[in-house]
Amino acid sequence: MYIGVTSNLYSRLDKHQNTQEKSFVKKYKLVKLVYAEEFNSIVEAIAREKQLKNWQRQWKIELIEKDNPNWEDWSKE
Repeated sequence: MYIGVTSNLYSRLDKHQNTQEKSFVKKYKLVKLVYAEEFNSIVEAIAREKQLKNWQRQWKIELIEKDNPNWEDWSKE
């Protein structure tokens, strides 16, 4: 599971899906977007990122499944 902040979601998705270099993203095939949140400021987004990174894995799964129970790839939309 990958948690990150970006100011341009479409660009980040493109990089994840089309990377050719050796990286964490390529190694673990992190190409599906299954959850996203939007914030008005980068400060808020970074605070939320830090909060989620400290969560237990099960809490993250429950958060995703609340809005996306089938883990559908939202990057296709």
